Amino acid sequence: MNKEQQLAMILWLKRVAAVTTIAVWGYVMFIFLKDPAPFAELAPYCMGSTMLIFGVLTGVFKGLEYWEAQIK
Repeated sequence: MNKEQQLAMILWLKRVAAVTTIAVWGYVMFIFLKDPAPFAELAPYCMGSTMLIFGVLTGVFKGLEYWEAQIK
């Protein structure tokens, strides 16, 4: 693969990772909204799962940006 193809692949991987993350987060929020428990009890789980999900996305982005910097 040449540099342009690798950069294009990294860009698409970032897009797929972002869309997948938002879909997973939306599904998790849907589960929390369906739960009959009061929101005050679910809030810590909601915040924790949100931080975990988007923390993983941040790690993926950092890895892809590192890869991108090695190519340029």
